[in-house]
Amino acid sequence: MKKYFKQAIAALRTQPLVCWVSIAGTALAIFMIMTAVMMEEIQIAPYAPESNRDRWLVQNAASIRNDNWDEGSEGNGGMGYNFIRKVFYEMETPEAVTATDYSSEGLLSDPSGTAFGAKVLGVDNGFWKVMDFTFIDGKPFDKGEFEAGTPLAVLSESIARRLFGTTEAAGREFSINHLPYRVKGVVRDVSTLANYAYSEVWVPYTSTNSASFSWSEYMGCLHAIILPKSKADIPKVREEYKKRMAKFEEEAKVNGWSFLQRERPYDQETAVNTPWANMGPDMDSVRRRRYFTWAILLLVPAVNLSSMTHSRLSRRREEIGVKRAFGARRSSILTDLFVENLIITLIAGIIGLILSVLFATFGAEYVFSAQSSTGVVTNVSPAMLLSWKTFGLAMLFCLILNILSVSLPAWQAARTNVVNALAGKK
Repeated sequence: MKKYFKQAIAALRTQPLVCWVSIAGTALAIFMIMTAVMMEEIQIAPYAPESNRDRWLVQNAASIRNDNWDEGSEGNGGMGYNFIRKVFYEMETPEAVTATDYSSEGLLSDPSGTAFGAKVLGVDNGFWKVMDFTFIDGKPFDKGEFEAGTPLAVLSESIARRLFGTTEAAGREFSINHLPYRVKGVVRDVSTLANYAYSEVWVPYTSTNSASFSWSEYMGCLHAIILPKSKADIPKVREEYKKRMAKFEEEAKVNGWSFLQRERPYDQETAVNTPWANMGPDMDSVRRRRYFTWAILLLVPAVNLSSMTHSRLSRRREEIGVKRAFGARRSSILTDLFVENLIITLIAGIIGLILSVLFATFGAEYVFSAQSSTGVVTNVSPAMLLSWKTFGLAMLFCLILNILSVSLPAWQAARTNVVNALAGKK
C-alpha cells in the first residue's frame, strides 16, 4: 500500500494540473451527493432529542369514512383524544407511547407583563420517555399532572432566559395566551430539524382545548408515536396495534364509521415520505427516485473524470511500456492504476465530505429549511450530520466513482502494445 501512496504522490507532482482538476471534479461530485444524502438523513437519522427514530412507529393522521357519505368520500386528519386513549394509551407491548398536538404560536407574558410570541406544543407525560431531552432545571410533568390538565410548562433555555433572565426557573409563573402557567422544568434548546420534538414551550395538551377538540367522535388534532422496546419488538407492537384497532373499529361501526388503515403506523422513513393523509406509502417509488438521482450525480462527473484519467494515463504511456517490457502482467498494471486512482479519489472524497459538512453547518438555513418544522433552521450540530453511515456512503461513492472513471482508460492503457508504448505512441 505504501508503494501506491508513493505513486499517487508522484502523479500529483508530475501532473499537478490534471490531477488537481480531477480531485476538484471528484470533490465537487461527492459534495453534491453527500449534501443530497444529508438532506435525507437529517429527517431519518437518530439524534437528540429524537434519538430513538430508528425504533419509532409514527401515526400522523387517520382516515375515516361514514356509511352515509357518498361513495369514495373520506375524512383525513389528526386523531381525537378518544382515538388516542382507546388505541394507543392502552397498548402494553411498547416501551412508551406519546400523543401530541400540532405546534402553534402562543403569546407568552413574563411577571412584568412583557409579551412575546413563541412556539407552544401540547404533549403528554409519555412524550418525555419517547424523546430524550436534557433537563437543566426541574423535571417533566407526570401522568397525574397530565390527566388533571394542570397548567404546567417546560421551557427551552432560551425562553427561560427571555422570561426570567435565568435558566433556573422551575416553580416560577408566567402566562400563555393570558392564562397562568407554572414552570415545571427547563431543557436545552432543540433544533428545528427535530420536527416532532421541536418547540420552545411544552405544556400538557389536556390544559388546552386539544383534548376536547373533535369531529366525528374519533378525529381531532393529535398524532402519535409508539416506541417499541427494541427493533425486534416492532412486529409484536404492530400486532397489538392491529388488535386494538380492530376492537376500536367494532365500536365505531355501531355509529356507521369505518377506518382506512393505509398501512399505519409508519417507521420514520415512511412517515417522512408519506406527507398526505389521503394517500398510502409508496416507498418503492421513493427509493427508485433516490437511486436515480444518485446515479445521475455519479455518472455525469464519472464521464468527465474518465476523460481526465485517460489524459493522465496517456502521458504515462512510456512508463507502462517499460513495465510491460520487464514482464509486468496486464492484471498487475490494471491493479496498480486502479489503486493509485482510488487513493486520489479518496483524497477528493474526503475533501468533498468536509466541504459538504461545512456547507451544511454554516449554510443550514438554505440547505435544510425544507426539512424544518418552521422553515427556519436553528441548532444544527456536526453530530447531527456526521455518522458512520454518512461516512461509509461517501467512501462507497468514491469507490463507485473510481471504478466508473478509471475502468476504460486503465483497460486501454494495460492493453497498449509494448513497442508503441515505449515510443510514446498509442
